[in-house]
Amino acid sequence: MADVQAQSPPHGPFAVAVRAFRRDRLGLVSLGVVLLFAVLALAAPLVVVLYGKNPTEHYGQNEPGLLSAEGLPVLPGGGMSGDFWFGIEPGLGRDVLTQLLFGIRTSLLVAVASTVLIAAIGVVLGVAIGYVSGLADRVFTFVCNVLLAFPTLLLLLALGPVVQTRFVPPGENEPAWMQFTVLVLVFAAFGWVPLAMMLRTTVRSLREREFIDAARAVGASRRHIVFRELLPNVWAPLLVHVTIALPGIVTAEAALSFLGVGISEPIPDWGRMIARGAEVFYDDPTYMLFPGVAILVFVVAFNLLGDSVRDALDPRTRR
Repeated sequence: MADVQAQSPPHGPFAVAVRAFRRDRLGLVSLGVVLLFAVLALAAPLVVVLYGKNPTEHYGQNEPGLLSAEGLPVLPGGGMSGDFWFGIEPGLGRDVLTQLLFGIRTSLLVAVASTVLIAAIGVVLGVAIGYVSGLADRVFTFVCNVLLAFPTLLLLLALGPVVQTRFVPPGENEPAWMQFTVLVLVFAAFGWVPLAMMLRTTVRSLREREFIDAARAVGASRRHIVFRELLPNVWAPLLVHVTIALPGIVTAEAALSFLGVGISEPIPDWGRMIARGAEVFYDDPTYMLFPGVAILVFVVAFNLLGDSVRDALDPRTRR
């Protein structure tokens, strides 16, 4: 009997969720696609060395015969060849493949940093307010409603010129670290609200459960109840929210760069590539194709992964 019990699979909630996720083929495929993008982002410098091209050099302008007099790739398929696998950028003649790879790094850096801050702020405020309630809860609800009504996109559009004029000397470009910092802080400043409100509701429900009453009955402190009883029970909705929020930040960052207020030159960015591709779409549709397909595949894969994680953690929502 002891051997049978030792060989039986674990029955904890995390183990059950892992087994449910492993049975979801769509979820596994989505996870594979997301991991592929992450590996490509991490390995981008190595790919540049092996491939022999970089995302900033103007090959089309430096090497004759690659661009026409109008600045369009001479070879078909946007200039695809054995030297430039995905072609070259119209006008400047930069390599498209390396721009795509480093564009993944740009999007993931902004999205991951923003998501980490969102998770930290959302967990701290959501759990604390949900447990304390009272006046703090009313103030929290008011602040959240104000932030939810605030037009985040308009703030980012207005903040770019302000940062440029106040913190950057005239005639100089905004440093890359400042561009990333502004985006991350603004995304985090408004992105924590849905997570915190969800966790507040979850904690308010949990604090009335029997195991919380039992902890109070034995004299457990508030610190013990929050860290040992409540926090372990909010990781599931937190994980689901993170997997859904991250691709949203990727698309928002690309949209801002498309509008000209996100990451600026010479840092590679998907949104700026799409904006450039839209300008020359009728003459060279290939340049817009690659970043468009890349961001579509990444966002769809991450959204499907989020659905699969949610279904694995909550059997009642499974398809």
